[in-house]
Amino acid sequence: MATRQEKDSLGYKDVPADAYYGIQTARAVENYPISGMRAHATLIRAIAMVKQAAAEANLELDLIDARVAEALILAAKEMQEGRWDDQFVVDVFQAGAGVSFHINANEVIANRAEELTGGKLGEYKIVHPNDHVNYGQSTNDVFPTAMRLATLLELEKLYPVLDGLASAFGAKGKEFHDILKSGRTHMQDAVPMRLGQEFAAYAGAVRRAEKSVREQSELLRELGLGGSAVGTGINTHPEYREKAIRNLARISGQKLVVADDMRYAMQSNLAMASVSSALRNLSLEIIRISNDLRLIASGPNTGLAEINLPALQPGSSIMPGKINPVMPELAAMVCFQVIGNDTAVAFAVQAGQLELNVMMPTMAYSVLQSVTILTNMVRVFTEKCVIGITANAKRNEMYAQSTVSLATALNPYIGYAKAAEIAKESVATGRTIIEIAREKKYLSEEQIKEILDPAQMTEPRLPSEAAKDRDKIKLR
Repeated sequence: MATRQEKDSLGYKDVPADAYYGIQTARAVENYPISGMRAHATLIRAIAMVKQAAAEANLELDLIDARVAEALILAAKEMQEGRWDDQFVVDVFQAGAGVSFHINANEVIANRAEELTGGKLGEYKIVHPNDHVNYGQSTNDVFPTAMRLATLLELEKLYPVLDGLASAFGAKGKEFHDILKSGRTHMQDAVPMRLGQEFAAYAGAVRRAEKSVREQSELLRELGLGGSAVGTGINTHPEYREKAIRNLARISGQKLVVADDMRYAMQSNLAMASVSSALRNLSLEIIRISNDLRLIASGPNTGLAEINLPALQPGSSIMPGKINPVMPELAAMVCFQVIGNDTAVAFAVQAGQLELNVMMPTMAYSVLQSVTILTNMVRVFTEKCVIGITANAKRNEMYAQSTVSLATALNPYIGYAKAAEIAKESVATGRTIIEIAREKKYLSEEQIKEILDPAQMTEPRLPSEAAKDRDKIKLR
């Protein structure tokens, strides 16, 4: 492989001749052969936006040559388009604070700008990674800015699919409204309810979890760009900070604000912890719902079998005809990973010392991975599972008529003790609550039909209506 030789403060080193990264990136590749995983594409896009915003601000303030600035801006725009993603070769687990990733970005932009201005890769005669690309900047304000912006950008992909999932559950809530079933608490028979009510509640849970993610993401909009090394703004123009953040907001299309305290923005990663915890809570809800779907779809002959999930693939290498609930299984596993990522973020966020939290690379990797895998999972979970769910109406109706908790409706009319006797006898004999109530002549046929109708139990009645019904029968 052809190489070129570059020099830094540690000495000389060979770099691949056609690489747009430079000597410090090459050192980082050697130092961190950890996971084989590379920077998230959205993080690359975000730091390119930061570099463009900075170059534009420096150009406005006449701090760097116009020819150089224009080349930097063009190189940064190309990076945003993904043209140089293959030049980001540093492992996601690397030096603290994201120094190696930041240097990787500076070198790629510098070499591309050098090329655009007529120079050669690795010469840095016209454009230098530190003197031009990084003018007025530090890893300590650039990386947290890029990390926050990348998270905001990636979340924009998650919200539509969460809306789609909630809408799909809501549609099933309407479709299944007329299907009665037995509710279950403590995994035991409870009073009747509608299958549609169960699915409508899933929609409500997803919408609330999405709202929480949106609310927590607002903290990401406060940026400390311009704080330089420790949040004091050393080596920056007094007007640079506001100009750079204003430019970044325009470039990214995101609402971004100047943090009222640059030291806070550098010391604290509360914003990342807040978003990560909201993603964890979303995952907890999806795990719960996916477990419910697996349970009520269990069978087909020896389980609850209240619903049917779409058949997507054969489920066993040994049992012919077996179909597994693969999408709810996938959903749970993805959410387990998100919860694990949140634990990593939590430890990283609390590990900051004094003026800087150096654990940001693992925060960036964990949160961005969580958003990406949740987005992809929710999309396929909705399209390949939830939309295609069908109900077994007869099985649900049988459960609604069979639940011993139908006796609950008798409490206001014959008292808790007698209702409990009926329920106990139903369990012992296998006979229904209605049959036993009829036999004991506690109620007339008309009253049995009205009081023990499962459909009547699934919708709350007005207090006046309930009082009127109780007046019809005196406790025996």
